[in-house]
Amino acid sequence: MKEIFDKISFDCSKKVTKKYSTSFYLGVQMLDKKIRPHIHAIYGFVRFADEIVDTFHGFDKEQLLTEFRNDTFRSIKNGISLNPILNSFQTTVNKYNIDLDLIDRFLISMEMDLRSIDYTSKEYEKYIFGSAEVVGLMCLKVFVYGDNNEYLKLKPYAQTLGSAFQKVNFLRDIHHDYHELGRIYFPNMGEIALNCENKRLIETEIEKEFETALNGIKMLPKQARLGVYLSFKYYEKLLIKIQSKSSDKLLENRIRISNNYKLIILFKSYFQNLFNLI
Repeated sequence: MKEIFDKISFDCSKKVTKKYSTSFYLGVQMLDKKIRPHIHAIYGFVRFADEIVDTFHGFDKEQLLTEFRNDTFRSIKNGISLNPILNSFQTTVNKYNIDLDLIDRFLISMEMDLRSIDYTSKEYEKYIFGSAEVVGLMCLKVFVYGDNNEYLKLKPYAQTLGSAFQKVNFLRDIHHDYHELGRIYFPNMGEIALNCENKRLIETEIEKEFETALNGIKMLPKQARLGVYLSFKYYEKLLIKIQSKSSDKLLENRIRISNNYKLIILFKSYFQNLFNLI
């Protein structure tokens, strides 16, 4: 029965989420049970594409990504894939009528990671939209159960939150991205030039996006609000920790939040949401 295969597929996506990101997994656990599997499915798809360009060294990444792209759209069209990650993803895409252009734009950003780019402001915005904002929009489709009116109302906030999350990731991972992958996403930097001045400009930009995005989180339906708010609070604390470090320290080590502190954030977020203190 295909129902068994579908369940196995969603279980695989859940395991991918739990293995790769404890913070995101905790956030998903705070969502309504009906939508958790579909957010796991989106994460599994995004993670596997990201793994191709980030970690599959020694393999033909361009070929792998091309095959992954073709298999993705084929699975959506056919309503099935023998790749369990893609099978769960196509189920989610078809169930919630996720725009195929969002998927295409995401994969274009992944393709940008295959080559070294001195990012201009335009390319930087293009990458952030494709790698982060569209992922937020895919999740939003699930959060509102495919309701297009709600989706359009919350769309700008989801994009802003995705953008803020990605910029925090850029700062958190700048050591790894530059020294191991040879990437600098921030525009017009060329050779590494993160200093106190441009670091603070980036942080201020993120703070403004967080402020805007929080207004959207407050408008999310009940089934999604706590999970998204938890992720927001995690990234907010991560930004605070980044702000406490010098630009030199960021270039030396990856900034992390301990699992114990993540649990503290979880409990605080739960009670803030419960008593409408967001």
